[in-house]
Amino acid sequence: MQDAAARAPQQHAVVLVEDREGKLHELETLEGWRLMEILRDHGVGMDTNCGGSLACAECHVLIDPAWMGRLPAPSQEELDKLDELPLIHENSRLSCQILWTDDYDGMKVTVAQAT
Repeated sequence: MQDAAARAPQQHAVVLVEDREGKLHELETLEGWRLMEILRDHGVGMDTNCGGSLACAECHVLIDPAWMGRLPAPSQEELDKLDELPLIHENSRLSCQILWTDDYDGMKVTVAQAT
């Protein structure tokens, strides 16, 4: 997979997503959308029953460690919801809490396994 800067000019920024089966997808994004919405609308592993209200944690993703420092820190509410999951990692985030900006072009995320 090419680095974002090495790709040909494009209309939209992209997020690189590894789904639960290990398949890599390059998804076009829209600035200002929640990452969960981008994943859901492309049909990549998001049931999103709560619609982003921090009620379910079904939008659990793992952020590539190289990108963790570029994202805003999670809120206490997000951390509390993550703590309810049976298995989390240092790079666990809820995709409903990440508002996409084109500064994230080329970010890699992995959809966490269903619990």
